[in-house]
Amino acid sequence: MLTHFLLLFIGALLVNNILLIRFLALCSFFGVSNSLSTSIGMGMAVTFVMVLASSVSWILWHFILVPLHLEFLKISAFILTIAALVQFVELFLKKNSPSLYRAMGIYLPLITTNCAILAVAFINVSNNYSFIESIVYSIGVSSGYTLAIVMFAGIRERIASAPIPKTFQGYPIAFITASLMSLAFLGFKGLFGL
Repeated sequence: MLTHFLLLFIGALLVNNILLIRFLALCSFFGVSNSLSTSIGMGMAVTFVMVLASSVSWILWHFILVPLHLEFLKISAFILTIAALVQFVELFLKKNSPSLYRAMGIYLPLITTNCAILAVAFINVSNNYSFIESIVYSIGVSSGYTLAIVMFAGIRERIASAPIPKTFQGYPIAFITASLMSLAFLGFKGLFGL
């Protein structure tokens, strides 16, 4: 049983990385990854929201939507759950870490529309994961998100001081870097049969 949870976590973290393999949540990936500290903060915020949203969405699905035959409200219910949790994170950061709140700027409220968080809630439901499996999966996905965005921010900070031709500076070199990272993560395909 522990092996199953470990494989589920590693599969979500590396093999099917939400950013570099599934190509979801790229807006925040490119927008917030200019500095390492902001990327770490964004990773923590996404982790918090994703795990809570997955848990609450699972409970909503299994105890309210399915028993009442309201499955058609899945998208609305999940988005409302995510939006409420993001509001909570935004208020918390505004009060306790104003510098991180300002550094994240528009990307913090955009967690509400972060397709990765909604995708994880849908994957949990469509794969019929148990409550524990959905939590393990969401922790794996959010850890993979954090790993990728922090690695990318570290590389981008190094690139900022590198002698790069003017035509490649900014987003062109960022896209090239992200594509090379994606190729590197493709090497995890087939790991443990995942």
